[in-house]
Amino acid sequence: MQLNLHSDYALRILMTLAAANRQMSVDEISRRYAISRNHLSKVAQRLQAEGFVKTFRGRGGGMRLARPAEEISVGEVVRRFENLNGFVGCFPGGAGCVVDGLCALKPALGGALDAFLSHLDAYRLSDLIPDRAAFMERLDGAATLPA
Repeated sequence: MQLNLHSDYALRILMTLAAANRQMSVDEISRRYAISRNHLSKVAQRLQAEGFVKTFRGRGGGMRLARPAEEISVGEVVRRFENLNGFVGCFPGGAGCVVDGLCALKPALGGALDAFLSHLDAYRLSDLIPDRAAFMERLDGAATLPA
């Protein structure tokens, strides 16, 4: 399974905020990862709407975690940013399946998805950055590299 770009960016933003343990702007984070500010801004808005971050407007504005990193599970973030409904769907768009009721593909894939999410539920945001200082040092160094 491959996560979509918004899930990836959401996790990067959250990890960075957890490691920094301070308010940061979208510009700061996009510079460190060398990714589009516009894309990151959309993800940050969604993180705020989902209750993962608090945002602050104006000069010196930015965002910070809305809850401690120890209280945010990776599975929770992935569930909110991925469209998992179609992962196990059979013939989307209303078309029937000729082997409906005789096929075990849907339960097999559903079980795999459940196991995947259960595994991610075991990880907290804080688990993803065991050495916060080294994490931020690496990101700070990346921000000074030429684009």
